[in-house]
Amino acid sequence: MNTATRCADSKTKPWNQRHVFLPRKRGSKRVREDTKCELLGTRSSESQDQAPAPEVAAQLDFRSLGKNPCGSPTGCQKTARSQIMEAARPPSTAGKFVVVGGGIAGVTCAEQLAIHFPSEDILLVTASPVIKAVTNFKQVSKVLEEFDVEEQPNTMLENRFPNIKVIESEVKQLKSKEHCILTGDGSQHVYKKLCLCAGAKPKLICEGNPYVLGIRDTDSAQEFQKQLTKAKRIMIIGNGGIALELVYEIEGCEVIWAIKDKAIGNTFFDAGAAEFLTSKLIAEKPEAKIAHKRTRYTTEERKKEAQTKGSAGNMGSALGPDWHEGLNLKGTKEFSHKIHIETMCEVKKIYLQEEFRISRKKSLPFPRDHHNQPVTTDKEVWPVYVELTSEKIYGCDFIVSATGVTPNTEPFLCGNNFDLGEDGGLKVDDHMHTSLSDIYAAGDICTASWQPSPVWQQMRLWTQARQMGWYAAKCMAAATLGQSTDMDFSFELFAHVTKFFNYKVVLLGKYNAQGLGSDHELMLRCTKGQEYVKVVMQNGRMMGAVLIGETDLEETFENLILNQMDLSSYGEDLLDPNIDLEDYFD
Repeated sequence: MNTATRCADSKTKPWNQRHVFLPRKRGSKRVREDTKCELLGTRSSESQDQAPAPEVAAQLDFRSLGKNPCGSPTGCQKTARSQIMEAARPPSTAGKFVVVGGGIAGVTCAEQLAIHFPSEDILLVTASPVIKAVTNFKQVSKVLEEFDVEEQPNTMLENRFPNIKVIESEVKQLKSKEHCILTGDGSQHVYKKLCLCAGAKPKLICEGNPYVLGIRDTDSAQEFQKQLTKAKRIMIIGNGGIALELVYEIEGCEVIWAIKDKAIGNTFFDAGAAEFLTSKLIAEKPEAKIAHKRTRYTTEERKKEAQTKGSAGNMGSALGPDWHEGLNLKGTKEFSHKIHIETMCEVKKIYLQEEFRISRKKSLPFPRDHHNQPVTTDKEVWPVYVELTSEKIYGCDFIVSATGVTPNTEPFLCGNNFDLGEDGGLKVDDHMHTSLSDIYAAGDICTASWQPSPVWQQMRLWTQARQMGWYAAKCMAAATLGQSTDMDFSFELFAHVTKFFNYKVVLLGKYNAQGLGSDHELMLRCTKGQEYVKVVMQNGRMMGAVLIGETDLEETFENLILNQMDLSSYGEDLLDPNIDLEDYFD
């Protein structure tokens, strides 16, 4: 049978014998006619973006793979099998913009890109079934901003922005030279501009220990709540924001808090502010709690499904402000606070129950007071024991590791020559661009490597995640359109507002005199139980401030720091409560 005859008779032959070729001129390549080979899973160029018909697989007869007109059963068998595998593989997608990460930075970036380019598809890749959306945004002053973080199903984002497509899968590999990413479901996503907002993962003091919990995302927070309901005593290791919130919120459970610093909250406060807050920590909490008004979505129903898609090491997005609201952080005992703080120490060793028994070491009971307490041995048997560098040993039900985070760069490093910062983050310039072409980064995953303003520093906080995500989208849009863009004003001054121990806390500029050396002075104003005000001065100019309580000074101090006005002549009157600074410097 010649080629022309085979073409004419192809409709009457079995599917696996329809290898149809067009007549060719001498010296030309043989061309397969795709339109008559549809059952083999191939597609014409016009339909490459469409998935193969689902009935194709049902019609494949594997027993007939050896019967073919090619004269080479093995060769055709391999061809058919490869085509079957290709048909079963999820189709590739392409978007001008791809954003990785469903946290505050990633969602903010995707939203802004969707606004800039309403006719373009924006792909948001996240391993979590929920995203973190910024709600109730309020611009308090030029730089200072307040907002809530709300967990929402991915579909809510797609409903708000029809050109955003959320892909629920983790990233397995980044191929920067090919401008594509591979996801856990086997898909490939091609990009023109990519923004990595994959956040950070907690530094665990001990990997693989079932009694050590790291609190980073919603699932880990819910697991903590579940464990706490059965606990009589826990140990918290770390001195950052999550540790500060936990020790205040936990009730009905003994808490031993081990920190490596002299005072609590060293990341945010000096010793004076720490002492002000400690008095609140040991006092009785008000009984009534105001119900949280925001809707929360749990991932419990889809947890098993999500775990099949991703590896055990995948972390969800970072917790937002008041993450503990709505969680019942209560242990088994009927009391409010019972907290003991161990300062200037770290974890030396962790023992499981049997290991500790064999070691014949003795653990200490929970300290009842700080005066003339005789040293006794704890008679309680605990699931886990912690030996501190101070040589003290305490038993507990479980340990909370709150020792900070590390940028989640691992999925993107293999085969890509990123420049990394000392903290392991992806270095970004003043346009949020990494060292690789067309790849940007924002939020906890990145390290700011530009020359910063004298009163700004990077901290892995919700406010900076939102600002970086917003600015990264602006820079990506400008680069796409061939336009220039100036550095965003939010990077002129560090400004953060949060709550600790039910106090409003505002941090401005070099609030802890970061990088100022010894050439600075502090001015303080404190009213016990009401407010704590500290300003950092250098050469007569305000460089930073800490405001705890309802001081109403944040906007005035922000302006004084930005303007760098010489305040030498005002001296201590600057903090005189009888002087209305807002009117004075208006």
